[in-house]
Amino acid sequence: MKVDGVFAGGGVKAFAFIGALQVMEEKGFEFDRLAGTSAGSIIAALIKVGYSSEEIYQLLDDLDIESFKDERMSFLPFTITKWIHLYYRLGLYKGNALENWLREVLERKGVKTFGDLPHGSLRIIASDLTKGKLLVLPDDLNKYGVIPERFPVARAIRMSCSIPYFFEPVKIYDRGSGGKASYIVDGGLLSNFPMWLFMDGNPKRFRRPVIGFQLKPELSEIPPKKINNAVTMYRALFETMASAHDIKYIDEDHARNIVFIPVLNVKATDFELTEEQKEKLIVLGREETNHFLKKWCY
Repeated sequence: MKVDGVFAGGGVKAFAFIGALQVMEEKGFEFDRLAGTSAGSIIAALIKVGYSSEEIYQLLDDLDIESFKDERMSFLPFTITKWIHLYYRLGLYKGNALENWLREVLERKGVKTFGDLPHGSLRIIASDLTKGKLLVLPDDLNKYGVIPERFPVARAIRMSCSIPYFFEPVKIYDRGSGGKASYIVDGGLLSNFPMWLFMDGNPKRFRRPVIGFQLKPELSEIPPKKINNAVTMYRALFETMASAHDIKYIDEDHARNIVFIPVLNVKATDFELTEEQKEKLIVLGREETNHFLKKWCY
């Protein structure tokens, strides 16, 4: 059965998606159109270019995430350098290592640009801080005078994964406004779960079956945020911004098409996951997807 798929952002928690994909393959489901944000955009792209769940597991398991911390060279002491780069470059790490890895794994399947994929089959969310708006890639690129079909898929995913202050923002130069630069960062800032992309103008119907994969409990089961200092308030502020837009579109009708995977004890930036932690995430993804499919009907 062909379905559309949506994958939420969640950093390293995305290992749970591998278990979900294993079950989808075993049950005979095939993804047609796909969308995702941040880590979810990586999974969506890998599926679209033809990687199986087992191949995706090997790619992520073999990956040295620490290698993505590609700092700029400097002769100054580390602490000073770190803050200088954060102040002037707007991020601790360049993000080039991530983009280069993405480019390599996509090219293995013969995909470089969006023109190598069926039109509309992959959509990725990013955030344009300069213009203060959500960005759907590749759809919105023509607004910058950029030809969508020629734009690298790896660059689009890199934009969607640009965690503010961690990675440097990606710049798009708007040819329609004299070449002014827009600073593009993580899509999770504005829409971490873009299931609304497939509503096709009707908030109550999808053009074809859509299954979303969310790395949170069901909405009614999400615990309230504890705010007792400035740090916890900032975290709650960021999480609210990332989810408020999406929650607006998820009512009871849509929730029945979402696999809620309650990953509560792993942070998105816990890059040093043990093999046991990875396996637990995969098993959780399998269990929740199996449970979902037993009661799902379209």
